[in-house]
Amino acid sequence: MTPFLEMHNISKTFPGVKALNGVDLTLHRGQVHAVAGENGAGKSTLMKIMTGVLRCDAGGWIEVEGQEVVIADPVHARSLGITIIYQELAVVDNLSIAENIFLAREPVNMAGLIDRRKMNAATAAVLAELDMKLNPAMLVGDLSIGQKQMVEIARAISYQSKLIIMDEPTASLSHHEATVLMRMVKKLAAQGIGIVYISHRLEEIFEIADTVTVMRDGETVDSRPIAEMTRDLLVRKMVDRELSQFFGEHVSHATDEVLLSVRNLSMYRPTHHSARVSDVSFNLHKGEILGFFGLIGAGRTEIMEMIFGSRAYVGEISIDGKTVRITDPSVAISEGLGFVTEDRKAQGLVLGMSVRENFSLTHLADYCRLDFVDRGRETKRCREFIQSLGIKTPSPEQKVVNLSGGNQQKVIIAKWVARRPRILIVDEPTRGIDVGAKAEVHALLNKLAEEGMSIIVVSSDLPEILAISDRIIVLKEGRISGGFTHQEANQENVMLAATG
Repeated sequence: MTPFLEMHNISKTFPGVKALNGVDLTLHRGQVHAVAGENGAGKSTLMKIMTGVLRCDAGGWIEVEGQEVVIADPVHARSLGITIIYQELAVVDNLSIAENIFLAREPVNMAGLIDRRKMNAATAAVLAELDMKLNPAMLVGDLSIGQKQMVEIARAISYQSKLIIMDEPTASLSHHEATVLMRMVKKLAAQGIGIVYISHRLEEIFEIADTVTVMRDGETVDSRPIAEMTRDLLVRKMVDRELSQFFGEHVSHATDEVLLSVRNLSMYRPTHHSARVSDVSFNLHKGEILGFFGLIGAGRTEIMEMIFGSRAYVGEISIDGKTVRITDPSVAISEGLGFVTEDRKAQGLVLGMSVRENFSLTHLADYCRLDFVDRGRETKRCREFIQSLGIKTPSPEQKVVNLSGGNQQKVIIAKWVARRPRILIVDEPTRGIDVGAKAEVHALLNKLAEEGMSIIVVSSDLPEILAISDRIIVLKEGRISGGFTHQEANQENVMLAATG
């Protein structure tokens, strides 16, 4: 069978870094082809070349249905039947779902005006395929991150593509939404559509892929049918280490001392698209890693935003037995809190600034002398965190926008850890991070807990919550629906508490 797309000897060099070096990739229609590798392995760069966002260096070429082509831009790629869904959202919040899906290709009536009835009907049909019960006229800005991701998937399906590239499509999805997506991917493949599936969730790769290609340091290290691959072998190919090296036994460092106490926390004037959090109470002990789990819309992030002062609340928050009123993030920071937010681009980073400048944003005063920044000390400290967290960047002066998503996430974690807060809230800390980097982040959080820091981990990755947490609090529709110790918790009882 003639491949739909072939990439030959693909290389790409950026200033200071060789992102790709002689990569080959063969894709067939009707197959799910997983591409695996650590952050910085070159996966996203390869996909950008495939979709016309970037051009490869001289010597490489692409064939589509047996004909050599130069993919000029994303519009040209779509005309060839190639569509991509990026890990980072690319929706317009102040447009409706239908307007986002048909942006720049709206159907028009005889008068040359947008035919909204036809557009909404077509959108409703696509949403129904994805089991999404949403009004096509609803503003995308009123949706959760997971729902926005599903809108992106719906848009790709609406193009009637021959090849759809999905870059971490389930990173922001609930368990139910991810299950629906898996079913949809299989359905699309059965219809003859080729799927390139990029994911750090290994269980997804083994569930859905027909073939897997492994990349490391900008090169292809293996490509084979998934039936010939094991989990241990895949990890070893990705990171050149054994899986057994990543995860040790869980050790709790929690003490009896209560550092943070939350009582009857409820949202003040909830908006129509936010979870209506009400009557939430819990304690956080010194040295404890407390996990929060719940489906999208359960109120996990809203609770953390209230504790950090970025969302108004009613109720009582106490630190060291003293009641505090956290009216904004500056108060929270002064009380010893740090917050690694879920949305790294909108809330966690200044994309146009360098790694060094982002790193020191939370503690710039540490490097100031007589109102001047000691650039040498700042750079030295930044380099230490680059090394300890394995941040892949040519130098501390590299702009954060040029890093992969996983390495951007590490920069956010670094900037808060460097401040040494007493309480660290991490919302989806390993979203978009590969298995090796995920283990490094877990090890870092455990080390911080061992040193006495109290940590709240919010994650939609249930195996992560089960692995790292000393205790787990489960949320459903803005209320606590269950609580488990590390020994009590398993996938069945935690998910049952989350779904009711």
